[in-house]
Amino acid sequence: MSGTHISASDIEARAARWLAARDRDDWSGADQSALDAWLDADIHNSVAYWRLEAAWNNTERLTALRRARDPGSETPQPARRLRPLLFAVAAAAVVVGVVALGFGSTYLFQPAIRSYATAIGERETIRFADGSQIELNTDTSLRADVSASHRRIWLDKGEAFFQVQHNAQRPFVVVIGDHTITDLGTKFRVRREPNHLEVALLEGRAELSGSDTAQLQKPVVLLPGDVAVATARAIKLTKAAPKTLSNGLAWRHGMVVFNNTTLADAASEFNRYNREKIVIADPVVAKNAIYGTFEAENVAAFARLAHEVLGLRVEHRGNEIVISR
Repeated sequence: MSGTHISASDIEARAARWLAARDRDDWSGADQSALDAWLDADIHNSVAYWRLEAAWNNTERLTALRRARDPGSETPQPARRLRPLLFAVAAAAVVVGVVALGFGSTYLFQPAIRSYATAIGERETIRFADGSQIELNTDTSLRADVSASHRRIWLDKGEAFFQVQHNAQRPFVVVIGDHTITDLGTKFRVRREPNHLEVALLEGRAELSGSDTAQLQKPVVLLPGDVAVATARAIKLTKAAPKTLSNGLAWRHGMVVFNNTTLADAASEFNRYNREKIVIADPVVAKNAIYGTFEAENVAAFARLAHEVLGLRVEHRGNEIVISR
């Protein structure tokens, strides 16, 4: 990618020219190769092109519906002769950010969005036709709109591990509240908490950005080993060792790993996987640090360690295990 700064409006304009050129009769293999190279050159190019293409497609579908509902109208023009007008409307919707035509299409052409969810202690793997897959951790819910023209995921709650097949013309976009991850052939873990979002990237490259209203945030490009923690006001980026990244994915094998973890944080992690909850009743005890690898659903082993190794008091009270001095 060139070091010269290119504005968002310039990228949108270039994407619009590519989309218009692609629909001409003289579009060639060389043209396609040039487009692919432009899409691969910068993640912003791919995102702009994908958004514009989606707006263009919605515009065409609405035009076709209008014709079908007016049988007394004149014979419609061929699709290619209508494309310049449709393109102008779609491009304006992308650049200005007002997708007026999309309002009508929400009701007439509802996308095939599928919902997935896991209960406490459950895991599930979703596989898509393109070879991409998502592994859902405990108590996680997401929605997926994946088709031949686009790939978009909304992580509404919980944690998931993404393994994405690269396709420059169909970026894989994950929306988490006010943040968006745009991926280019990447393996990454996402964990959504009430007040922050954590993204750990294992392979490839991805861009993490805030919403259009989150002006304080600048997009961050993640490389292997990067861990980003995003709040409503900032994105903090750090590097993690391969072992740390691996430990963060221990849940894929039904395990949790603690490395100098406070008892309070360990209890909180166990509670994600179990209906029987651990309660640390003493704030001093809560600060004790522990190490070890446990089965995520084996709260009895955790309670035994607290009693036998740390010398703490363990009481079973209904659906709770209370730990104190």
